[in-house]
Order: sequence, then C-alpha cells, then structure tokens
Amino acid sequence: MDAKRREYDVVVIGEEAHLAYNRVGLTSFFQHRQAENLYLNPKEWYSGMPEGSLNYHLNTTVTEIHTEQKLVSTSTGETVPYDILVLATGSDALLPRHTPGHDAKGVFVYRTIEDLEKLIQYAEGCKGATGAVVGGGLLGLEAAKAMMDLESFGKVKLIERNRWVLSRQLDGDAGSMVVELVQKLGLEVLLSKRVGKVEVDEDNAVKGVLFEDGERMDCKCLMFGIGIKARDELARRAGIRCADRGGGIVIDANLMTSQDCIHAIGECASWESQTFGLIAPGIEMAEVLAFNLTQAKAHAPRKFKRPDLSTKLKLLGVEVASFGDFFADRDGPKELPLKRHGAKKEIKEGAEERVKNITDGPPPPPVKALTYKDPFQSVYKKYLFTLDGKHLLGGMMIGDTKDYVKLVPMVKNQTALDVPPSQFILGASKGDEDDVNDLTDDTQVCSCHNVTKGDIAKTVKDGTCKSIGDVKSCTKAGTGCGGCMPLIQTIFNTEMKAQGSEVLNHLCPHFKYSRADLFNIIYVKKLKSFSQVMKECGTDPNSLGCEACKPALGSILASLYNENVMDKPLHGLQDTNDRFLGNIQRNGTFSVIPRVAGGEITPEKLIVIGTVAKKYNLYTKITGGQRIDMFGAKKEDLIDIWTALVNAGMESGHAYAKSLRTVKSCVGTTWCRFGIGDSVGMAVRLEERYKSIRSPHKMKGGVSGCVRECAEAQNKDFGLIATERGFNVFVGGNGGAKPRHSELLAKDVPPDDVVPILDRYLMLYIRTADKLQRTARWIEQLPGGIKYLRQVVLEDSLGIAASLETQMNELVGTFFCEWTATINDPARRAKFKQFGNTEDTLSVVEPVTERGQTRPAYWPKESVTEDFRGTKWSSLAWQPIIEATQFVDTPTGSSKTIKRGDTQLAVFKIKGKYYASQQMCPHKRTFALSEGLLGDDATTNKLWVSCPFHKKNFNLKGDDAGKCSNDESVNIAVFPVEEREDGWVYLKLPSVEELDARLGTGRWMVKKEEAAGPFGKLDEKLKGMRGRKPFQDSHLKEGAGEVRAAREITAGGNGGIEW
Repeated sequence: MDAKRREYDVVVIGEEAHLAYNRVGLTSFFQHRQAENLYLNPKEWYSGMPEGSLNYHLNTTVTEIHTEQKLVSTSTGETVPYDILVLATGSDALLPRHTPGHDAKGVFVYRTIEDLEKLIQYAEGCKGATGAVVGGGLLGLEAAKAMMDLESFGKVKLIERNRWVLSRQLDGDAGSMVVELVQKLGLEVLLSKRVGKVEVDEDNAVKGVLFEDGERMDCKCLMFGIGIKARDELARRAGIRCADRGGGIVIDANLMTSQDCIHAIGECASWESQTFGLIAPGIEMAEVLAFNLTQAKAHAPRKFKRPDLSTKLKLLGVEVASFGDFFADRDGPKELPLKRHGAKKEIKEGAEERVKNITDGPPPPPVKALTYKDPFQSVYKKYLFTLDGKHLLGGMMIGDTKDYVKLVPMVKNQTALDVPPSQFILGASKGDEDDVNDLTDDTQVCSCHNVTKGDIAKTVKDGTCKSIGDVKSCTKAGTGCGGCMPLIQTIFNTEMKAQGSEVLNHLCPHFKYSRADLFNIIYVKKLKSFSQVMKECGTDPNSLGCEACKPALGSILASLYNENVMDKPLHGLQDTNDRFLGNIQRNGTFSVIPRVAGGEITPEKLIVIGTVAKKYNLYTKITGGQRIDMFGAKKEDLIDIWTALVNAGMESGHAYAKSLRTVKSCVGTTWCRFGIGDSVGMAVRLEERYKSIRSPHKMKGGVSGCVRECAEAQNKDFGLIATERGFNVFVGGNGGAKPRHSELLAKDVPPDDVVPILDRYLMLYIRTADKLQRTARWIEQLPGGIKYLRQVVLEDSLGIAASLETQMNELVGTFFCEWTATINDPARRAKFKQFGNTEDTLSVVEPVTERGQTRPAYWPKESVTEDFRGTKWSSLAWQPIIEATQFVDTPTGSSKTIKRGDTQLAVFKIKGKYYASQQMCPHKRTFALSEGLLGDDATTNKLWVSCPFHKKNFNLKGDDAGKCSNDESVNIAVFPVEEREDGWVYLKLPSVEELDARLGTGRWMVKKEEAAGPFGKLDEKLKGMRGRKPFQDSHLKEGAGEVRAAREITAGGNGGIEW
C-alpha cells in the first residue's frame, strides 16, 4: 500500500516476538541463528515510513473481533479500531493428538522461529543420538534438512506413511528417485510406516517410536511435519463463515469474507473449499487485495483466480519441481485450454454412456504423458500434454529443473505449442555449448597466441588435455591477457561432454567447490582467512593454494568483509594489481587512477592531477570510463604520488581491482537541452555507493539522461536511461572479447527505488557468479535468464530480497580509501620499494617519446629461449643478501626482490623454507617473478611461482626446479638459499661479473629498436593531410603551443594565474 499517498494508516498485530519474516527460509536459521536475517524488511524499513502510516504490535494476540463496532480486542487489553480488517492468521502445524506420547519432551513441530530455537536448545543434549522426522512432504523434508544441519544427531531418519516422498507433488517414479538421492546424502528414509506410539522414559522424554506394524525404532527427538491446519478460530468466534471440512475462512474472488469490510488471505483462507499451504497463492492473494484497495479507483478491480501451485525447490541438495496441473494424468485435467472459436463444448451423457461408464469404468483422462528417466544422472521429467500435443498442461522434474521458468508461463498462459512435445526433453538444452558448436575449427579463440578452436578441441579429443590447466599448458591459450578464458572453458566443457566425461566447475585442484559454493560456505561459517578456508574446504588443509584460487578467495573475503588487502592475512592472496593498488604495466611500473565519480571533476583537481603527472613524468590519457589514467609510476614513487592526490581530496579509483570501475554519465538535465533526467547526479550517487566493493569480475555502470543514450548505458553491467517517470534499469551488458547488449530489468523506476533494485542485483551476482564471470555471462547461465532475474530481484521469488539489501548495506558501510589507509601506515608504506636490500632502482624497458609523452618500448615478439636453468657457473659462493626479518611467515608465502650488481633476483619464503631464482620471466623479459602468486600440489610435491604478467608457472623445487610447467620453451635459473643463525638470508651465487653477464638487467632490458612500430606505412599515407600539425603546436600563427603556454601559466607569465 502506498504510504506516500497516505490513503490508509496500517496497523499490523502479530502474536510472535518478531517482525514479519520469511518462513520459507527457516532452514537457513540453523546456519546464521539470526532472526533478523529472515525479516522480509529490516527494522529500519518500518521506521523509515511516514510517521503514523505503519504501526505494528508484537507479542500481541487478537482475542476478539467486534464486527458491529469495527474494533478488535487484544491480549494486552487494548482495543484497535479498523475500517478494513485483513485476517492473515496463517495456520498451525498439525500434531497427531490421538497418538500416545505426542506431548512428550523432545517432540517438536517445524513452523516458527520459536520452534527452531527450542529444537536447537534440545538438540544440545542429543549428541550422537537419532533424530526422526514424521512426514515426507515439503515440510518434512525441510525439517529433516534442519535436523541434519544441526550436526547434533548421529543419524536423522524420515518416516513417511506412503510408498514415496512428496506424494502431493510427485508420482511414484519421481518420488522414489528423490528417496534414492536423499538417502545418498545421509538421510535414512522409512516408507509405508505409521507412528502408533511415541515411547517415553520416566521423565516423559522421547526414547523411541513404536510403529503400527509392531516394529520399533530408538530416537531421542521427534519432529512432526505432517501438514497444517488453517487458524480460523478467531473468525469462527466472530460469526464469520468458515469451511466445515478442512477448515479455513471462506472467501470469494474479491478475498472478502461473509462479513463486510473483513478480508482473509493466506493459509487461513478457504477459496472454493481449498486452503493453500504454499507461499505463492498467499502472495498472489496479498497482491490482489493490495491492488484493489489502492488502485481499483482508477482501474478495474482484480479477481483472485485459481492459483498456480507450481513449486521449484532444492531439498537436501536435490532439485525438485512440479508445475501446472501435474497430476492431470491421474486425476484428470482441472481444465482444458479453450478452442480458438468459442467456449468449451458441453457433452450430454446419455443412458447408454452411463451404463458403459459403470461397466467399463470412466474413460482415461484426455491427457498424454511424455516421460524421461535417467537413473545414471538421477534425472526424471514427466510433461503432460493435451491429446493433440498442442498444449502443455503440467509436469514434474527431478535433478534437471532449468526449463522450469520457461514452462510455467506456457501452462499459465495456455500457450499453443509450435514445436513437437519431444523437443521439450530432447532439445531443451541450449546455451554457450550451442554457440560453440556454431564456431568453425579455424575460429581464433586466443589472439595473444593465435590459438584456434580446433587446436583446443584436438587436445581434448585425443586425450592430451583433461583439465583447463592442461589446455593452457599444451596450447598456451589463455596464458596471455586471459580474456579468452570463458570461451576456452566452454569449448573444453563441450568437448568433454561429447566424450561422456564429467565436467566439474571446481575453482581449482585445491578446492572441490565452485566459486559460488565457496562464497556460501565462507559466508555461513564466517571464515575470514586463507588458512581457515583451506582447512575447512581445501583438498589439502596445509596447501599453499595457487594462482587460480588465491585471487578468487581474496575477492570473496573482500566481498564479505572488505578488510585491507595490504595487510598480512590477505596480501599474499592478491594478484600484483591489488598487491600494490595499481595496474602493473609492461615495464613493471604502475598506473595511477583517482576516482572521478560520474566523470565530474573540478578544475582544481585537474590542476593537481596535471601537476603530479608532470612532476613524475607520467603518461596521461582520458579513459572510456570518463576519468584520467596516469601511467608509468614507479613502485617506489606510488606513496608520494598518492599522498599528493589524497591531500587534494581525491581517493582510490579501484581501477586495479575486480570491483566497480566507473559509472559513466552524460550531462543530462545539468546542461543538456534534451535531458529529462539528472544523469550526472544519479551516476555520482551510484558510484559513491558501490565504489570499492569487490566482485567476481570488474563492473561498469552508466547513466543516460534521455533515450539518445550518450553514456552508452546499454553496454554496461548496470545502466540507467532516464524516462518521464524515473529510470529504465538495464543489466548484463559488456564490451570485451564477447560484447553483449544489456537487457531491461525494470521500467520507469522512481529514483528512490533504483538503489534497492541494484543492491539486490549486484549482491546476487556477487554471491552466485563463477570465478572471473562478468554479469553478461552470469545472466546467460541463470535458469531462465533475465526473466528469472526479474522474479528474484523484483518479485522476491526466493524470499531473499531483504537479505540481499542488508548484506549490500553492510558491505558499502565498510568503505575506506585503500590508498589513504596505506599512506597512514608505516608497515604498508614499507612494501613500496623496488628492492628489499637497497634503495637503488633499475629501469627494465627503454622509454620512447611519442606525441609529447613517454611510453615503454614495444615488447619483442619472441620469448627468450636460452637455457638459464642449465647455466654452468664457474664457481658459486654463499653470500649474505638480505635480513631474514624482512620476510613474514604467512600461509600464502612471502617474497622480496634482491639487487646484486646489475642483476635482479627473487627470494621466496614458504612454510619456513627459502627458494631463490632470477627475477626476469623469459616470456616477455619482464622483471616481476617475486610479485607472482605461489602455488603447490601436494600430490606431485610441486611448488611454483606464477609470473604476474602472463601466468607462466616456474617450478621452484625438486628436479624440475627452473622449468616452466605451462610453456616448455622457457625456463629460469634457480639458486641455493638458506637462513643462518646471524639472522641473514644467504644465497649461493657466482661472482657479480659472471651473474651480470648472464642475467644483468642492462643485458635483458627491452630496447626500442627491437620491435618496429606498427604505423610506418600508415604514416606515409597520411603525410601532408590537411589540418595535420605537430601534436604540441598551436593552429594559431603566433600561438605558444602546449609546452610554452603551460610554462607561462605556471611561471606567472601573461599576468600569471588568475582563477
């Protein structure tokens, strides 16, 4: 109801101690034990309503309805007047009161938070004992999962009176398959069993169950999940008509009871002699009533119609769904689609027909079933069609439910089918694999190494490669920029599936979980460090991890807790960009990108940026995201550069992180005559809200002030376009290797409602996306794509909207500028040195001056293939190189760069042992191995460092020390190293002269003459083109040009600076 218009003052009276909460999510309570996490809206939502528009009474029971006076009396002695009364009293969990022992200690029902709190407390005294659940329906299976989640019981057993579980949703075949699956997960299921008596001890506590067939079973705790009964006693006392059979307050299609001005909705309501125990009908009733009370003056009122009883759940890890008229083949269809011309045909039954029905039985239902059963993959599907196969009536699914969101609307809308029914099963799977099948073998997949689809497919087909790591090693695909990895993964998955091999979505060999699974485990168990995660979830609790899992775990921990990535527990998880809060560039320097929210920047900040860039000789460029990049910052200068920027009011732009980059904007109504929305104002607010939050991949936003779309909002992870009524919200767009246009999530959203929608969308993405998966690919892989996303984000179909908003609020509330925190901390500042043993510095790539700025020389095309590993040194001697105190003991390892003569060396400390190698990676002659992530494999006793530039993995120990595991053409030199009692780390090295001759920086520095520029021929063609001039010159005849004009201004020439 619209609190802003204030048509109604709403008073809610509830007997529980809690605000309205999500009963469907009760099982999660065992994990977080926080009632507030289940609230449909946080407490702040209520207090944020206009004063007096929404009030609530907790711990208060309505005892009487006075229909004549329009008053209700409560258990607290108050009376509350009403104009319109809505009864939403719900239902009670059934207890078999005829069963002896039903009231014993240790007997529970599964209905409220209080029920669960009592169970948790009681279960503490049942360690190792057996817990049992009576009832194999939806409620019973949820209760069984709750008992298992407690981890207090040695065994949990499910007792069901029928021959299979979920008998109200599934047929015998499907229900039996669910039994097999849940038993594999540790739940023991007893079928065709009825409880005759609950056995108790001398303290009236449960000790066992006696079944009606004479068998008995020991157990210390018993939970009944055998159904519900509508709570209609209040209405009955008030003389309101209630159903005699099954109970419930009788309502009509307007949700009105037999008493004027009193409505009933939810589980307490009886519509056409039916009550509904599912959440969907209750929500539909609430929506119809809310619409009629608030909108019907301007629109035709809505009627409550036959509700959709479709359900899709994950019970004990098993995907289960039923939709439409799922028992039409057993009970006959509730209704058949109308023929195109006219209504249903009424057939009058004659005497002869009646006699035939009596003797032969009724005719079979006018339904045909299409069934698919795969016992190997535990998949079951049964779809029910009309006899002509033109309409889908309903069905059920086990194991594979991805088509659920597509099929439900077909049933609800009675859509005529334009494909044969068989295609719903045989041709249901579509996605990236189909896209890959459309690619020819000569399609280039990896442009860095010119690897084609055929190259990758061949290595999988011939058995050479059995993992993504193998593919990278054999073909070099994905070892360059990495942008092709999603496509490589899809090709690999497709080829593996074609051979009947299992494709696992594990993060890496160290974790048998996907990123989404790990996120949930870390969130639920509140793990906060790499070592905790490895012990709880890793294949080897003492493993060092690798270059694949460490950044992913670092991202997850940042997405949950947003603690400083520069600090000891987290620093070793970060790739080089996050490790030094800047994108590493080709010559080992870093980029500096302050935040420019919405692209809006003051002249004062431009002056500061220009001054800093000039002082440190930084290459500057305006980005596509409307901010200024400064390139070429040396590691040892970063502290001073950022001190100047932060001092001037700027902050980290997080361009180095997998997080929000920018929210691009046009000027909108701020300046543009066509603008109809304040795009700059909205962009600034959104960027300020979501800045710094880590996510599975980078995120970009955009806001356009009108449909002319100057901010290109429709190719962003989230984008807004102003309309007369608010903003259209688009999601899931991106550029990159596989561009994708975004899709409309919501229309005409008022500015106030934009943030809650984006909070839900982004938090759902952060929770469930795969490692390094952009929002575009994530939405494509959701079951139902954008339609499913709308249901979850806008309609709250999963009941998690409040949780998503709360989690995002907590996350954005942890914001801090990482550069400010680094500047203010001496320990963090100390990390920004080129070498650990000297203040000296070395350049590694020759600079080139171009268009008035300096850039690094182009990389040579070929790698260095010399045998550094096999170098025969004339002699080696132990040399003290660096103090051992400079290394820290962390589960992820630590490292330092060493300068000896003109040579750069990398020294690593891992689990108390030291390793040393050359600093240069021969692939592109980059000097950064000490900044690479460390990895290990306990099964092969391998230890390696991964070059931060192109992920070349070099072994550090054993017989293969120095070899590159994913590119055999390159290798590195390694050296003996040890820590001695004097507190120094010693390396066994050749003489300085011999070392420099082989590995010296000057010898391997990339020179500008090694690679020709790409524009020689083009520049020849452009010579003499009208309007072309030297870039720093002026078009004015006596113009000063760029350099002189700037010098005159800064030196006070031409009257000096007059702001």
